[in-house]
Amino acid sequence: MTPSYQDTLAALSDLQCQPLSIIRLSEPISNPFNPNSPLDRTSDISASGLSDDSTNPTPASLAADLSHYRDLFSKLRFSYLEQVTKEKFLRAIVGDPPLIIENAENVELESQLKEVKVVLKEQKEHVAKMVQELERKGRALAGRYEQVALQTELLGHLPGEIQGLEGRIRKLREDNKGNMDGMGGGLGLDKVLELTRDKERQREEVERELKALQREMPGKGRELERLADELKGLEREKQKAVEGAREAVKSRKSGGAVGDGLEMRGRWLKGCDEGLRGLLDVGA
Repeated sequence: MTPSYQDTLAALSDLQCQPLSIIRLSEPISNPFNPNSPLDRTSDISASGLSDDSTNPTPASLAADLSHYRDLFSKLRFSYLEQVTKEKFLRAIVGDPPLIIENAENVELESQLKEVKVVLKEQKEHVAKMVQELERKGRALAGRYEQVALQTELLGHLPGEIQGLEGRIRKLREDNKGNMDGMGGGLGLDKVLELTRDKERQREEVERELKALQREMPGKGRELERLADELKGLEREKQKAVEGAREAVKSRKSGGAVGDGLEMRGRWLKGCDEGLRGLLDVGA
């Protein structure tokens, strides 16, 4: 059965209530709580000195602790080697008989020391790689943990937001019920799909007409240019006719026969101009 929302949220909340600690994660899951366990005792010096940063570690506090313990173990190692060397030297002097080391033994010990150093170097490199891999996995797990925590927090706010949105939807439906009925909001799905298909066909028809008009635009443009050229010619003829009419008026005033001919020609040109303008639907 699929777990409910409340069960999932409760499980995530329980998991996040548990402190995230490397020491606790290293314990077996099946290991019951033991008050006498060294990990749970607080009487130890190392445990009694733990601060809040140690119980709830952060990357900065862990880095500081690591640097501190490195310095501490480095000093401890130097002190140990010094004490062991002094002890061996004193035993060699006061021993009966005294311990004398030959050069051949030193050479043999140096060769053994070189071999041990090579093995130690390999182990250090292996440990360094393991530390890098653990750091990489730790960063990845920390990022995933923070992401889960954020998603859990968001999940906790979702029920209230969902209820609020559902209430708003119900209110909007009640407020717009009359308007939706008047605008066809109460139509069935089939009717709505039919109306949608009609609108789609109308849109396609408009697009076809628009494409047809776009194809006709170059021809219309050339036709317009041709008519504009013809109109320019008519304008020139009009100017000539006007000039001829003016000359005819002047000739009529002077009583010449040439004026009558020009007057007739002007009337003829004017009639042609009006006829062409009427055919082309061009204003004067």
